[in-house]
Amino acid sequence: MSDRITLKGVSATGFHGVLEFEKRDGQTFVVDVEMEVDLTQAGTSDDLADTVNYAEVATDVVALVEGESLDLIEALADRIAAKVLTRPLVESVVVTVHKPQAPVGHPFTDVAVTVERLRETPVVIAIGSNMGEPLETIQNAVGALWLALDLKSASRVYETAPVGGPAQSAYLNAVVVGTTQMSPQRLLRTMQDIELEHGRVRKERWGPRTLDLDLIQYGDPVFDTDVRLSTEALTLPHPRAHERAFVLAPWADADAEATLRVDGQPRRVSELLAEVGREGVTLGPDVDLMEDGW
Repeated sequence: MSDRITLKGVSATGFHGVLEFEKRDGQTFVVDVEMEVDLTQAGTSDDLADTVNYAEVATDVVALVEGESLDLIEALADRIAAKVLTRPLVESVVVTVHKPQAPVGHPFTDVAVTVERLRETPVVIAIGSNMGEPLETIQNAVGALWLALDLKSASRVYETAPVGGPAQSAYLNAVVVGTTQMSPQRLLRTMQDIELEHGRVRKERWGPRTLDLDLIQYGDPVFDTDVRLSTEALTLPHPRAHERAFVLAPWADADAEATLRVDGQPRRVSELLAEVGREGVTLGPDVDLMEDGW
């Protein structure tokens, strides 16, 4: 069963309605918010940073109710839902806006509109392998990601020289681009499970591996919706992606308009690739991962 946080009965005065006196005099609106939230980490850490601060959600709700006048509570509910979904841990939200003083013209107790919205966040995942059967592993990994995400595109497979670590074989690398309803933390755990299914053992930093899945970016820096996060488990955007040709080349291949936040500013991936160059990165086996990976 999914974890949930429910906030009921947030009340504020707003000026929403199609009638002139509603916009002039205002009335009370009451809002309920039910959030599907990844609370796995919060359950063990007992840390507010690992959950959703419902006091802040309530403040956002009141600001929207008291803010711009709208004709329809449907529009108000939609804006509240969109605001709640900007919180990375929230995977879906149900918002109900009550208008108990609505000018219905007949005896009634309440009028309410309920909307449900799911997170649809763009994500970029880099894939690498240099042990066992790397091509088959990458194809299988794309198949597993296909089941977990809504994949939009995949790069060609590239052969790349290893960077750092001990002497080891060349890698095969690729990048997939898609959208997810999962929080960054849940997506990371899903990716780690896929790695384990393919025999990943974490022994040596930058050492050889059967499968490496890196979450490069979560959200879109062009629209300022990308998550910036720095924890022991996860840093977003990936702190070294902008200097790694084996990430940039396949990413630009998968999405010609790709953008990455670097030092606080959105940068075109194609420009970053031109700066670092393609040394050690060449095209690998000719396969279509969107066809052969599932």
